[in-house]
Amino acid sequence: MIVKTLMDNTSISKDFDSESGLSLYIETKDYKILFDVGASGLFLENARKMGVAIADVNYLIISHGHNDHGGGLSAFLKQNTHAEVFLHRLAFEKYYARHSNGDAKYIGLEHTLKRHKQIVLTSDRFFIQKGVQVFSNIAQRKPLPASNCSLLMKRNGQMQKDTFAHEQNLVIEEDGKTLLVTGCAHNGIINILEHFYAIKKRMPDTVIGGFHLASRPGGNESDDVIDTIGQYLMDTKAKYYTCHCTGIEAYRRLKTIMADRIDYLPAGGELLI
Repeated sequence: MIVKTLMDNTSISKDFDSESGLSLYIETKDYKILFDVGASGLFLENARKMGVAIADVNYLIISHGHNDHGGGLSAFLKQNTHAEVFLHRLAFEKYYARHSNGDAKYIGLEHTLKRHKQIVLTSDRFFIQKGVQVFSNIAQRKPLPASNCSLLMKRNGQMQKDTFAHEQNLVIEEDGKTLLVTGCAHNGIINILEHFYAIKKRMPDTVIGGFHLASRPGGNESDDVIDTIGQYLMDTKAKYYTCHCTGIEAYRRLKTIMADRIDYLPAGGELLI
């Protein structure tokens, strides 16, 4: 598998655009898959620079209903008229972020796109093709990221804490290797990994994605929590590549614990699995 980071909060050089968002291009032997589309159409320019033909993508998976992961959906649909786009059935609900001044800003997706012919709504464990599936419905046994505290949803006209039931994760299996991809891990990276283990009876070989250990409105996770997460990740024996909402400071702390078992994937980065 080839993985190219089309969008992240950071980039490998000034030659690549960056924004607070995530987009990953994953090419297997049989499929060209896009995981998230950033906050805008900016990922398209990085795709061009990295030799990725968006029109040739077979499947797009949107990890959850926040616009830093699905804000570029309209731009994608203009470039690609055939790919199936998989979102959780709750991804088009109304989601907000409360800022330090108390204001709640809408951070959801463009609701009119729910009726687009390429949209496929998922739930629980959903099989896309042989060796490609998404899963949600994560049991929240371990504490969720502290930075979730500023994230809200509107139900029946009332603001309440986001449950993150709209978040899904991607699993790709090829040549005896298993890749797990997370968007923000709002349900907690440990909870997600334990759910994966319950499904597969083993841990993944490689994990890519954000762990939501930092956010502007929600603040940063404590050092003790980051240390606990780092040790848990080490015990899984998987290789980790993180990005986006993990935060650079949290990543550096994880790096001191995990050494070569974790690396960062900025926009413009590529790796071979």
